[in-house]
Amino acid sequence: MGPADVEAVWRIESARIVAALTRFTGDFGLAEDAAQEAVAEALVSWPQAAPASPVGWLMATARRRAIDTIRRRAALRDRYALLATEDEVAEVSEDDPDRIDDDVLKLMFISCHPVLSPEARVALTLRVVGGLSSEEIARAFLVSVPTVQARITRGKKTIAAAGVPFELPPAGERKHRLGGVLSVLYVIFSEGSTATSDDRLVRPGVAYEAIRLARTLAALQPDEPEVDGLLALFELTAARFPARTAPDGTPILLEDQDRRRWDFSAIRRGLAALAQAAPRGLGPYGLQAAIAAVHASAPSVAETDWDRIVLLYEALSRVAPSPVVELNRAVAVAMASGPAEGLAIVDELVVTDRLPGSHLVPTVRGELLTRLGRRPEARAELELAARLCTNERERSVLLGKAAALG
Repeated sequence: MGPADVEAVWRIESARIVAALTRFTGDFGLAEDAAQEAVAEALVSWPQAAPASPVGWLMATARRRAIDTIRRRAALRDRYALLATEDEVAEVSEDDPDRIDDDVLKLMFISCHPVLSPEARVALTLRVVGGLSSEEIARAFLVSVPTVQARITRGKKTIAAAGVPFELPPAGERKHRLGGVLSVLYVIFSEGSTATSDDRLVRPGVAYEAIRLARTLAALQPDEPEVDGLLALFELTAARFPARTAPDGTPILLEDQDRRRWDFSAIRRGLAALAQAAPRGLGPYGLQAAIAAVHASAPSVAETDWDRIVLLYEALSRVAPSPVVELNRAVAVAMASGPAEGLAIVDELVVTDRLPGSHLVPTVRGELLTRLGRRPEARAELELAARLCTNERERSVLLGKAAALG
């Protein structure tokens, strides 16, 4: 077994391993460090002698590393005395999926704990639950490896200092905390769906990692409609990835996409997840998924049910008001009722300065002004949007549109 095999096992099983170690040791940081040491040892050992049970090998090795660490910690001798006795150390049960599932769910809640900064939550979730290396996380979010490592280290220290227990939050608190977990996955997916700063528009690897984590969460929390709603949103959005860019990476707008290239398997999965969520009431993620479902079901932009999309955005603005929702509602209103009505909504956002520094407002305003024939104003807005945009691919499209207006 080579490095690729070690990576594959780790990517699939890392959450279970770290979760089980955290339960055994009661120390989240120690568990994650011991697991990483076991992976490093596997990279050396497995090419010479492949283990019969890779997961069991990693778990046993990591447990030994954890015990060695505890031995070195004079302040924790009593805990070592408990762990060092083989009979008193719980074994990993391959036949106890319910317990393992509980452990993984606890791990998700710890990685997304409110005491952590948003950046630390994302880094810890990708590292501990997703099994990504610091290098992979750094590439995903276009930051340096030391920055990622610092976030992970600070996150683990914060969790230890706050005395965060390895347990599910109480029932009354879990729903609130679940929102934090979902928001972390949403941030990860959004960065993959439309990169904030890169020479690519879409970075599928990042988005698909968020989908994998969302599927795991949906399996662990089958009674939460917003989990299904988030998964539906991810699947329906990712279904358009194959048609969103040309072979050279140039973005292709929705009205110009070849819908035959959409991933219809992802659409079916997304619609199934949405159907699972709908009877229990749609929250913010479910409503966004419902909007994506209207797009996924339409044969073309012209044949899209824009009136329904407007209604869904109005519902979304009531349950989760935000300037981005208002901007998207303006686009839908423009498609349903004409660009003048949509422009009025955008102009209100400009007057109130609710999205300062964002390229999205001048982008939409430039599009609507173009449709109204106000070409000089439209060109100025598109040029402003290009100056504010940090994604190279999007910027080139905006400059091309501005140039086309003469």
